[in-house]
Amino acid sequence: MKLWGVDLGELIELTLDHIYLAGVPLIVGLLLAIPLGWLAVQRKWLYGPLLAATGLMYTIPSLALFIILPGILGTQILDPLNVLVAMTVYTIALLTRTVADALQSVPDHVKQAATAMGYSPLRRLFAVDLPLGVPVIAAGMRVAAVSNVSIVSVAALVGVSQLGILFTAGFNRNAMGPILIGVVACLILATLFDAIILSVSKALTPWQTSRSGS
Repeated sequence: MKLWGVDLGELIELTLDHIYLAGVPLIVGLLLAIPLGWLAVQRKWLYGPLLAATGLMYTIPSLALFIILPGILGTQILDPLNVLVAMTVYTIALLTRTVADALQSVPDHVKQAATAMGYSPLRRLFAVDLPLGVPVIAAGMRVAAVSNVSIVSVAALVGVSQLGILFTAGFNRNAMGPILIGVVACLILATLFDAIILSVSKALTPWQTSRSGS
């Protein structure tokens, strides 16, 4: 079955590829951004240089990064690993500052109370600071998720399978159908990612829901 010249089976396959290439780096990037953001907050002299360095990572053109990485990683140009690594780099660039801001948003008296109770800095990070910083981190992740969905489509220019392939296919065939389907699919995917992050954030911060409802 085809929709505007696009086979539904192919559309599903491209969508799953897109979810993989945009979603996995979002999780890995967060896991790497947490220690970087924490280090920036713990070591004040590192705050400026570290956030500036990670911020500069986001200025690297995506197409150039997709082309350069095979030479660095020793992979083939069509290897999805190139896109996974590139998107992880961009996610770290976006989320390191977000994590640092989230940790700094925790009230000082809460940090002091946890320290007085015998919490080490690392234990306080996981038991107090990160849980209270979830809303700020979630806001950053929502931006990163939409950004990832958008940037991944550029990988179609080097032949990596995902929804961006529909854009190049439509352009090559001078057909608007595949392009429109690709755009709509990306919008739906970004909305889905956003909804999932928002739902997880609400589940992890039940006190926020209680406060807004009271």
